[in-house]
Amino acid sequence: MILKELSEAFGVSGHEEAVRQVIFDAVRDDVDEYEVDSIGNLITLRRGSAQARKHGTSGAPLKVMVAAHMDEVGLMITHIEDNGQLRFAKVGGIDDRILLAKAVYVGDKKVPGVIGVKPIHLQERKERNQVIKCDKMTIDIGATSKAEAEQMVGIGDYVAFATSFADLGPTLKGKAFDDRAGCAVLVEIIKGGPYPCDLYGVFTVQEEVGLRGARVAAYAIEPDVAFVLEGTICDDMPKKKDVSPTTELGKGPAITVMDRSFIADRRLVQLLVDTATELGIPYQFKQPLMGGTDAGAIHKTKMGVPSAVVSVPSRYIHSPVCLLSKSDFENAVRLMQETLRRLTPATIGKNE
Repeated sequence: MILKELSEAFGVSGHEEAVRQVIFDAVRDDVDEYEVDSIGNLITLRRGSAQARKHGTSGAPLKVMVAAHMDEVGLMITHIEDNGQLRFAKVGGIDDRILLAKAVYVGDKKVPGVIGVKPIHLQERKERNQVIKCDKMTIDIGATSKAEAEQMVGIGDYVAFATSFADLGPTLKGKAFDDRAGCAVLVEIIKGGPYPCDLYGVFTVQEEVGLRGARVAAYAIEPDVAFVLEGTICDDMPKKKDVSPTTELGKGPAITVMDRSFIADRRLVQLLVDTATELGIPYQFKQPLMGGTDAGAIHKTKMGVPSAVVSVPSRYIHSPVCLLSKSDFENAVRLMQETLRRLTPATIGKNE
């Protein structure tokens, strides 16, 4: 399963090369054109069928951008102590509380390490009741001196969680499902074509640090429509109060109405809902105003791009281990494939 390869690939924001290679190997025979742009986005084009030429505005099919980001949250080495311990900074949004005692890989050589801090029995009482900040932590790679550590790693090296992928039956476990789940869905969409549109499958970089790759790609493509695929927050664990979860595992792909970065185009949302209802595909709405995605950059490009987001719910995103439902993943693929087959210029108010 390509999600396993994608999940285990090393791809912190700004260092997505390994992820991009896995994707390229998977789709190269299914696309008509491809390029890697100056910032590192992988942009693929699968042209619409011959019939699509009849349905596009001015004789050309719709240009539809479907995007998923390749990068994951992680760390970067900022300093090497005299005793060989490594100081680091966070790349993307990571809760300090999930870092302690986690196994990691450092640099391209994937040097194994463990994130550590002063043992609890040496901490003062007030320290035990506080969240330990990441600037108090170090990564231990087994080096006993700065010189020894420098032979293995360097300042600026990226750090990713050392998590193996596993099939747990109805669910899958791995790292970086935000957004390797979206990348895997997009791979399946590309392979399932052609569609009655020119499909630009875009695997973007640096989403976790500011939606940077999506902004560059959308400006170059100038799409008529955009869909963004994500691995999104799932917080359906037991709670003391009855609080609506952002999404729930096993309830189907999540359709965004509004998040912190954009308001979804209502026509595209309706098309997604109508498609799911007609075909009996389970779906759910993501709780509004939670999170942000590449759609936040894409929808503001040039004259504006009608955009929508479809996500695979994932527990524990932005942590060393994520969990998703196989059925949610499969239904996200089906929903997007069928929606693309039903998308026409009239959907967004263009005359055919």
